[in-house]
Amino acid sequence: MTTAELDRPAPRAETRASALKALTHAAHERLDGAIMAGRPFESRERYGRFLAVQYLFHRDIAALYDSPALGALLPDLPGRRRLSDIADDLADLGLPVPAPTEAPALGAATPLPEALGWLYVAEGSNLGAAFLLKAAAGLGLDERFGARHLAAAPEGRGLHWKTFVAALDAVPLSAEEEARAARGAEAAFNRVASYVGDVFG
Repeated sequence: MTTAELDRPAPRAETRASALKALTHAAHERLDGAIMAGRPFESRERYGRFLAVQYLFHRDIAALYDSPALGALLPDLPGRRRLSDIADDLADLGLPVPAPTEAPALGAATPLPEALGWLYVAEGSNLGAAFLLKAAAGLGLDERFGARHLAAAPEGRGLHWKTFVAALDAVPLSAEEEARAARGAEAAFNRVASYVGDVFG
């Protein structure tokens, strides 16, 4: 997607999340294709590579979960973080956390629109993790061993997502800030894709 396309006003949609989904569809599809091409559920070794990708991405956004400004807008934001669960999953498999080669993509001072775009990607990945959890079961992994970060929230994936979307949609943004949120989401998808390329080769 070009910068000009991301700068267009979001199409009419029921929620901001729906608009972000439409605007980042191509980037999301490319990422999904790259992940599946890496055959992450073929073996525990390859699944370990998938965990490394997850760890690096969630390390990128770790600072957002400690932001008081974001916490005031999004419900239970600190409780939605998954970085420690991914580290535990790696430990279950006897794997170290990956050594980053650069600083996290985002920091505590990340502007609100961009932060919302990145968090949309993180929360959306949790919504779709039910399929991944079933695939992980084929490797003998579950919510208690090796696949903690794929577990559903206690209230269920659907309600967990709807609560996030309601809060996301309630944040007042200008048209220019909506475009920045879309660029943030696009950047998040592209960042994960770059990790997939680095880790899976």
